[in-house]
Amino acid sequence: MAQPPGRALIVGAGLAALRGAESLRAAGFSGPLTIVGDEPHPPYDRPPLSKHVLTGAVAADATTLPGRHGLAADWQLGTAAVSLDRQARTVHLADGRALPYDRLLIATGTRARPWPNPHEGRLSGVFTLRGRDDAAALRCALAAGPRHVLVIGAGFIGCEVASLCRQLGLPVTLVEPGPTPLSRVLGSTVGGLIGAIHAGHGVAVRCGSEVEWLEAEGGRLVRAHLVDGGSIATDIAVIALGAVRNTDWLEGSGLSADCGGVDCDARGYVLDTDGQPDPHIAAAGDVARFPHPHYGGRRVALEHWSHAVAQGIHAGRLLAGAGPEVPYGALPTFWSTQGDLVVKSAGLTEGADAVAITQGDPAAGRFVALYGREGRCIAAVSVDSARWLPAHAELVAARAPFPPRGAATDRPKAVTILEPGLP
Repeated sequence: MAQPPGRALIVGAGLAALRGAESLRAAGFSGPLTIVGDEPHPPYDRPPLSKHVLTGAVAADATTLPGRHGLAADWQLGTAAVSLDRQARTVHLADGRALPYDRLLIATGTRARPWPNPHEGRLSGVFTLRGRDDAAALRCALAAGPRHVLVIGAGFIGCEVASLCRQLGLPVTLVEPGPTPLSRVLGSTVGGLIGAIHAGHGVAVRCGSEVEWLEAEGGRLVRAHLVDGGSIATDIAVIALGAVRNTDWLEGSGLSADCGGVDCDARGYVLDTDGQPDPHIAAAGDVARFPHPHYGGRRVALEHWSHAVAQGIHAGRLLAGAGPEVPYGALPTFWSTQGDLVVKSAGLTEGADAVAITQGDPAAGRFVALYGREGRCIAAVSVDSARWLPAHAELVAARAPFPPRGAATDRPKAVTILEPGLP
């Protein structure tokens, strides 16, 4: 007699959760399926939030992802998971309910890292940008025509918001403690080239600078004070300090999880604190930390749209019993639209010991940078040169020798090997 399918529970209601649910059903799972989300909204697309939503081209509530209605799922939205009891196989919710499971997918994603001082973070005029409601609130503030916008943190989100403010004709200052924008991800060599493009578009870029505290009058932001004693008058501050992975609810569950993510084995099953996989639980998306086979099994947690899709599909099939019983190792890809500048990447730059401009010309604002480690290609980044990225991604996927051989019509005659300037 065939075993009953049991009950499937997905905690998280974002892109990875939706793709995981679709994959679970497509792989033949026919049992009860429940999807829990802490936000009241059905799954929505996040990339437009820092782009089209802020310009007003797309309404925040128009970012809902398709595919929800064909899942025959019980959607429990607006209530967060607060704990996991693996012995009883139940997830406890903030409203006091306990939901049973036989198969569990953890896809709780991330939240915006808040401003360190909670009181200052709640001031009128201070925003973070992660969810749909965040984007709607910030859009209203920008549409009101602030005198000045301060963006604290020059990662991808910070650069996207700063460039968008220039599109809207708003004065904006981008403050970053690192040597250049995007230096933590792309290194100071490529980050400096991108920072110069933003400066050329009118963004006041202040690197090597740090905001110490935010000043208010009548509960509203009026000024940001810098560590070096300077200050910036502003009525809007966007806190872009990165993300925090949502693993707090797993404390005491016996799973291996911390602020860096929940640990998985190579197949995608979640590990317990003894390093053993739990065959009833998988993880996918931003919250999952897993050994990437392309990078020597180094554990990584990726906040990429394409990764959420691919790993969600993989996890759904895994929990459905349809395999694949092979390591998950899709090549990481990412893109960022910063005003009229499009930055795309393939692979991970972490650990690179060299970088070379292999296509185009940074002076023209269009180029490809290829990163190497120990004589092998490990990542590529294109700046307004997306047509060249697939060929470079092939070099990365094949771990081809660095620097690459061969010629191209617009490649520099002599490829200069540079220090990447990664932290």
